[in-house]
Amino acid sequence: MPSDLWDRAMHDADHGRLNEALAMVRMRQRMKPRDPEATELLGLLLFRAGEVDQAIHFLQRGVELLANVLDQVGRTQEAIRLWDECLRINPDFVLAWMGLATACQSIDDSARSIRAGERGLALAPDWIDMVRNHSNTLARAGRVEEAAALLRAYLAAHPEEAELRSNLLMNLHYRGLDAAAMLAEHRAFGAALPAASPPASTSLDGRTLRIGVLSADLRGHSVASFADALIRHAPNDVELVALSTAAPGQSDDTTAGLKPFFAKWLDVAGLRGDVLDACIRAERIDVLLELSGHSGGNRLADLARKPAPMIVSAIGYPDTTGLPAVDARIVDSITDPSGAESRCTEHLVRIDPCFLCYRPPELAPEPVLPPEGAPITFGSFNNHQKIAPETAETWAHTLRAVPGSRLLLKSPGLGDPMVRAGLVARLSAAGIPADAIELVAFAKGRTEHLALYNRVHVALDTMPYNGTTTTCEALWMGVPLVTTLGDHHAARVSASLLHAAGLGDLVATGPDAFAKIAAQLALDKSRLTSLRGGLRAQLLASALLDAKRYARQVHAALRALFTKGPGAQARAG
Repeated sequence: MPSDLWDRAMHDADHGRLNEALAMVRMRQRMKPRDPEATELLGLLLFRAGEVDQAIHFLQRGVELLANVLDQVGRTQEAIRLWDECLRINPDFVLAWMGLATACQSIDDSARSIRAGERGLALAPDWIDMVRNHSNTLARAGRVEEAAALLRAYLAAHPEEAELRSNLLMNLHYRGLDAAAMLAEHRAFGAALPAASPPASTSLDGRTLRIGVLSADLRGHSVASFADALIRHAPNDVELVALSTAAPGQSDDTTAGLKPFFAKWLDVAGLRGDVLDACIRAERIDVLLELSGHSGGNRLADLARKPAPMIVSAIGYPDTTGLPAVDARIVDSITDPSGAESRCTEHLVRIDPCFLCYRPPELAPEPVLPPEGAPITFGSFNNHQKIAPETAETWAHTLRAVPGSRLLLKSPGLGDPMVRAGLVARLSAAGIPADAIELVAFAKGRTEHLALYNRVHVALDTMPYNGTTTTCEALWMGVPLVTTLGDHHAARVSASLLHAAGLGDLVATGPDAFAKIAAQLALDKSRLTSLRGGLRAQLLASALLDAKRYARQVHAALRALFTKGPGAQARAG
């Protein structure tokens, strides 16, 4: 807020013109409701006017805005001090507990964030924002079972909260449920949504097929690296319309590189569900390709209105959506073999040999084996939440098979002391000595991140939730990865990627076979040397990186879905 406005308002108030000052500042606050100074000034003037309750409301709101701004611009410690002072004055200020929990989470202090969240929930157990924030903190700390329990309890009373149900569904994959239970959980998402509007209907009438790409991740994100092929190599008889739900400020060089391949680019992040529905209908989208599923930034709940005649889910989520309005899902014959239809609410469209096509990173360092004489190092750069007890036990079996070997793990959350301690305890309980574990939280940039693979002899996959981008990154850096063939899509993704890369022999049938394959590979210096120097060229010649083939298959499948219906297109080989 301009200082002259502050000065003028205070001058008017000091000279008997308090009503005029209030009117001026109210107008400013209505115009700029997120301006912390205007909000604070309004609170001060209301206090002078004797409107104490309103004054407290705006003063508290002003503190909240200021602290949130400080946190967002990286001055998080200042925000924490501000929240602490607020809570010293008023221990029941629930907004401050929320703000403190959020700020502590952003500086990797899960322990304090969890304590603040617990206090906030005690004061406001039905506040959805607090439930969401606290469950996210618990999950990020590796306490996914507690996060799921909190979400279940809230959803029992508020089944209509679609975003929280999406959070629950994501959490359930980290530990896994049996097929029937997982399908029931996904169906509950669709069942809780209001009845659909009349579905959209379009007709080509000689025009080109219009495909809408709905995603929050058309930017420097793993989803973009897998969607790249079908965007850049779309056929001439297709028009692509981007419906980007990325938050303001998230656009980057990847976004700029993708924009020219779209006939139209719409930023729709701020649109309400009904407005987004109207926008998609107005664009006469024939096939809506949604790339999020239940992952962050998704708009699945808004698709219940059926804004396009054909809705297809792909790439971003390793399971059914549970939403009846979604007609089809892109998979392959390894991730979802015959019979997998029983686990899904959509028709399955199988793009063989792999449902994904990888665009490797630019400026990746050259693959190099670890130094001669370095201890055998197994590695995983997967999200630490994926390291379930099943994973820890399988990895422990592997390390025992190679005496003196080590485990290198990299994940952004590992900068958090509570996360590190919990993960080391979990791995130690499975039989991996703490002194054989090295944890890395971050690298300075993409190149430095990829260069860490040069310290790894063999990469180990997670289960029951496989890696995807990390699997491809490891292979691109010449590091062979061992996985198991699980019993559902999320546990079979790496198997699909490895087969497409010509490395099907690295897919194990169970934990014992996993340990045997990984140990033999780690001790096979000749093969490790060959892979480190030749795997990148092998990938370039493989189906996993064949962008034009992949784009032809996917776009042919999307056209067939629109023109003939889901039942007519079960496989695209």
